[in-house]
Amino acid sequence: MIRIVIADDHPIVRAGLVALFGQEPDVEVVAEAASGDEAVRAAERENPDVVLMDLQFGANGGTGADATRRIRSLSAPPYVLVLTNYDSDADILGAVEAGASGYLLKDAPPHELLAAVRAAAAGESALAPVIASRLLDRMRAPSVSLSSREIEVLELVAAGRSNTAIAAELFVSETTVKSHLAHVFSKLDVSSRTAAVAEARQRGILR
Repeated sequence: MIRIVIADDHPIVRAGLVALFGQEPDVEVVAEAASGDEAVRAAERENPDVVLMDLQFGANGGTGADATRRIRSLSAPPYVLVLTNYDSDADILGAVEAGASGYLLKDAPPHELLAAVRAAAAGESALAPVIASRLLDRMRAPSVSLSSREIEVLELVAAGRSNTAIAAELFVSETTVKSHLAHVFSKLDVSSRTAAVAEARQRGILR
């Protein structure tokens, strides 16, 4: 029996997933969570095989990537399968680097989700075809791939932060921030912060 925790801040989404898994003889939903903190507590308490993790929770709910990192650092960690609406490079890389075993989009057909859950429970990677394709493209075209830190800096630029604020938030110097931005401008072939954000969104690097 595959024991699952469902972490999503939308009750309707959780109810739909519970109903879907309820039809499967080898899957049991042992807990639901509406925030990242709840997901971590449920993983500790229930010792599930798989946590199905949303990436973006509501206000004060934290992020799925942070919760994934905390869950994967438990003494007997379950596998984490991300189920989200977002397919930007920043989201995918953040989840994979946090330790997620798989990444699926919420518009995936039920059979694909069930196969991914079973694969994750068996310790296998479970990436949606579109996500696997995106990661392969990044590997094939490293010249236009931003590092996770460069993406982090660019996300903060997109949020309207100054270099000083970005440096403080990431615990680095302003010189380091400027260096990251110089690399970003070069890779994206742009000359301004606004153009960098626009180009990154067009390429699917940022939401």
